[in-house]
Amino acid sequence: MAEKRDYYEVLGVDKNASADDIKKAYRKKAIQYHPDKNPGDKAAEEKFKEAAEAYEVLSDPQKRQRYDQFGHAGMQGASGFSGGGMSMEDIFQQFGDVFANAGFDIRDFMSGYTGSANRRVRRGTDLRVKVRLTLEEIATGVDKKIKVRKLVGCPDCKGTGSADGREGETCQQCKGRGVVYRQQRGFLGMMQMQTECPECHGEGTIIRNKCTKCQGEGVIRDEEIITIHIPAGIADGMTMTVSGKGNAAPRGGMPGDLLVLIEEEAHNDLIRQGDDLIYNLLLDMPTAILGGQVQIPTLGGEAKITIAAGTQPGKVLRMRGKGLPHLDQYGRQYGQGDLLINVGVYIPENLSKDERQLIEKLQSSPNIVPGSADKKNFFRNLFNC
Repeated sequence: MAEKRDYYEVLGVDKNASADDIKKAYRKKAIQYHPDKNPGDKAAEEKFKEAAEAYEVLSDPQKRQRYDQFGHAGMQGASGFSGGGMSMEDIFQQFGDVFANAGFDIRDFMSGYTGSANRRVRRGTDLRVKVRLTLEEIATGVDKKIKVRKLVGCPDCKGTGSADGREGETCQQCKGRGVVYRQQRGFLGMMQMQTECPECHGEGTIIRNKCTKCQGEGVIRDEEIITIHIPAGIADGMTMTVSGKGNAAPRGGMPGDLLVLIEEEAHNDLIRQGDDLIYNLLLDMPTAILGGQVQIPTLGGEAKITIAAGTQPGKVLRMRGKGLPHLDQYGRQYGQGDLLINVGVYIPENLSKDERQLIEKLQSSPNIVPGSADKKNFFRNLFNC
């Protein structure tokens, strides 16, 4: 267990600080680490509780005197919550007066903890689907229609859960707030605590005449055909979020999202490398030596390119703008990748007698046998060495 920090250090005051200085310091820390300003930040939540614990002791003259004399050991067994033993709501209820004159209404700042803001708004769960795309579809973008089995709003009750299609009646126990309050004695006297309403389970409304089709939930399981627009240039492994197309929420709540995982199908001829495409071209020896024209596959169909005479193995040819779209961080296209053609030369292994004789005639030709300079140039171009 981590060692407790000095309470004066937690609030950033010295040991001679006045009660007013301690109150101001705590208010500053509480605002800084308030959960509404740091949603989902566990470290900030712990600092918020740590500051409340320090203020609990240093704001009480008797506790402060005991702490000054004995340190944290003097607090063991003392009444109070010591930060972690109480909920966030309890901290707000106990120390809410500290926020007075802070320039905001504490009830607004504590939205989600008090009043009608506590009414539970249900949210549907997210769905995940996979969509497979060809390179051709990625190059241009595409609309995909997919069939998804999901929770949808009940057609009989229009998602209300009520047999007559009306919204639920206000819960009388919590008066529509979704929470109920109870009194509890603490070290500062009686405190008001709030908990989820047991009657409406935090929703603030109750369905008396439930729909028989959805059993009052407002949702049923069904299939829906969803059209998804896939932008050009998307990559394998990316996830798109389609807002509001996940499972419907019970009784008219907020629907979840549809998370679309992109899977890229391998192309028969082309290999993707970022936004560039690669094609491995294997030339026959006559074309490599004499030059000529060859057909190259592209995402837009076949293209004809000219091979220069004496093209060496390992040479890379570039067809500009024949790759995939460049996208910025906002998904906007700002350019196009290239098609890179890796040139190789096919050396036959099995020759007929006549073919062998032709090659043997060339073997002694000075233009066929490489010299030392040719060797250096060849490997320099092939391996950059």
